[in-house]
Amino acid sequence: MTLSVYHLKTCDTCRKAIKALTQSGLSPELIDVRADGVSESQIKYWAETLGYEAVLNTRSTTWRGLEASEKTDVNLEKAVALIAEHPTLIKRPIITDGHTITVGWKTDAQDVWLS
Repeated sequence: MTLSVYHLKTCDTCRKAIKALTQSGLSPELIDVRADGVSESQIKYWAETLGYEAVLNTRSTTWRGLEASEKTDVNLEKAVALIAEHPTLIKRPIITDGHTITVGWKTDAQDVWLS
C-alpha cells in the first residue's frame, strides 16, 4: 500500500500523524502542500468525494486573512479555487492510499491507518 500524506512541515498535528504512521511500520510519501503544491484536480477530487466543507479549513490563519468577499457564498467551485490559490487552506493532514481518504488526525483517522 502506498500511503500519501499531504501536510505542512510546520503543522504539529501533521508531525504527530507522520510520526505515528512511521512508528507503526508505514513509509508514507510526504507531500508538503506549501512547498510541493497540490494540483487543482486533486483538490477538486477531495472536495467532490468528501465535501468541500471537510477539506476547507475555515479556522486557519490563511482563512482569517482573506477578504470578506472571498469568504462569502462559498460553494464547491469557489472552495476549490481558493484552496488552489492558497494551499494552506487545506485541512490537514490529508492521508490517502488511493482508495481511502481521511482528513485530520483524530481518533477516526488513527483507527483507519493504525489498525
